[in-house]
Amino acid sequence: QVQLQESGPGLVKPSQTLSLTCTVSGGSITSTNYAWSWIRQPPGKGLEWMGVIAYDGSTNYSPSLKSRTSISRDTSKNQFSLQLSSVTPEDTAVYYCARAMYSPYYSVVSEYDYWGQGTQVTVSS
Repeated sequence: QVQLQESGPGLVKPSQTLSLTCTVSGGSITSTNYAWSWIRQPPGKGLEWMGVIAYDGSTNYSPSLKSRTSISRDTSKNQFSLQLSSVTPEDTAVYYCARAMYSPYYSVVSEYDYWGQGTQVTVSS
C-alpha cells in the first residue's frame, strides 16, 4: 500500500518561496512508469494540477505556474519536493502530493490513485 505524506510550513509570507516535501512509503518514486505530482486546492475552488516529476526524474509544469515552480526529488529518502517562488495570498491552498501511472494524461487530477492527506498553506504577512 503506497502512502504519501506532505510536510512543510503552514504559513508563508508574501514574496517568499513556499517549500513542501512529500515522503513516500510502500513504493519507490523511481519505480518504472509512475508519475508523482503536486496538486492544490484554493479555498472555494477546484483542484489544480501544478507539476509532475516522473520515475526517470523528468519534470513538467502547469503553464500558468511554470515560471514560479520547481519540483525535485531525493531518491535516497524516497521524497519529492515542491518549491513555489514569489508567493501571493492567491497561493493560499491545501497542497497535495499524489501518484499516477505515467501517461500523456499526467495533468488530469482524476488519473491520480494515491494521495497524501493534504497540507494547508496560508500566504499572509
